[in-house]
Amino acid sequence: MGLKVLLIGNSARAHVVAESFKDVELYSYMESENPGISKLSKKIKIGSYSDLESIKEFAKDVDFAFIGPEKPLAEGVVDALEEIGIKCIGPKKSLARIESSKSFARDLMEKYHVPGNPLFKVFYSEEGMEEFVNVIGDFVVKADGLQGGKGVKVMGDHFNTVEEGLYYAKQCLKKDGQVVIEEKLIGEEFSLMFFCDGKTIKRMPAVQDHKRAYENDEGPNTGGMGSYSCADHSLPFLSQKDIYEATEITWQVVNALGNYKGIIYGGFIATKNGVKVIEFNARFGDPEAMNVLPILKTNFTDICLAIINGRLSDLNIVFDSKATVCKYVVPEGYPTNPCKGKIEVLGEPYFASVDSDLNLSGSRAVAFVGIADDISEAEEIAERNCLNVKGPVFHRKDIGTSELIEKRIKHMKELRK
Repeated sequence: MGLKVLLIGNSARAHVVAESFKDVELYSYMESENPGISKLSKKIKIGSYSDLESIKEFAKDVDFAFIGPEKPLAEGVVDALEEIGIKCIGPKKSLARIESSKSFARDLMEKYHVPGNPLFKVFYSEEGMEEFVNVIGDFVVKADGLQGGKGVKVMGDHFNTVEEGLYYAKQCLKKDGQVVIEEKLIGEEFSLMFFCDGKTIKRMPAVQDHKRAYENDEGPNTGGMGSYSCADHSLPFLSQKDIYEATEITWQVVNALGNYKGIIYGGFIATKNGVKVIEFNARFGDPEAMNVLPILKTNFTDICLAIINGRLSDLNIVFDSKATVCKYVVPEGYPTNPCKGKIEVLGEPYFASVDSDLNLSGSRAVAFVGIADDISEAEEIAERNCLNVKGPVFHRKDIGTSELIEKRIKHMKELRK
């Protein structure tokens, strides 16, 4: 075996990262045990992501660390590890604010004149809130800190009146000391992730995630019920110009941040007025990581070393020309009132919130990825595997289907007329 690598994370996203490391000794630090990651690891430790001393102690013999989730990045785990000489794939705490603070991200883009911001305002008191929303019309309220993908409320989706939206904004203000209110953007969302060494960014295939719990994009927001990508690494409703604009925006944000090393990914929306930024994230998407890493042909460890050494420009990063569909199986009642229970699983899933006996813990349970030459075939593979999970669970059957994708294409055609 070669290098010793610390992996922090216990989600399905971390499971696919663990699988992507070849010929390394994996030391995995998890908040709760992931049976898939444990199987791939030489050593594991269960502990809090806030316990930086425990992480440093566990990490002292490793060559480098890969930080999976946003929480330890926001806690400053990279700063702590670099204090003891361990290089990391992941930004320092001050730069991880691109995800951990919605107001920081919007203000940074405004300060450096990065295109893609909607009309927005950061509020530190209730003063002027009502006047602002009356000017911008339909609006979105964003809690400032990390909320597990559930802190954003959109008018028409999560609240229907100005009063309801302002009530939520005031709750966020009370909790965090600030809140972001911005115009509601109309279009189609997409995720574009990049490897970044501070000087160079390298793009991954575009992915579309599905946040809503139920079919036809109905129900409450979740961490993500599934996602798909296409064999040409774009999406059917995107133009080359959309991909170019999103890449240019990301590059300008990286320049504004300074020495950013790790994964950076933009949640973008294609609108009739070009590409806009919904948010930036300081790590792989979940589920999006499961679309891109299984089709990565370039050695993942080599990419990590290139990021650490600032040599990403020397590396030709190649993804297979395959379509992918990822579907999550989740407990009945998820996300608002998830049940507990036990599941039976056939096939090879990416494990998320289940223990080694496959007991549900309340969040997304397992994910399956179909990989094929076209989306319809990939969707059939993912769907077939999901149906083999027995227990009190459900999944979105429509993700990756031609009906849902056609709906997206039609929507963008109408907007761009």
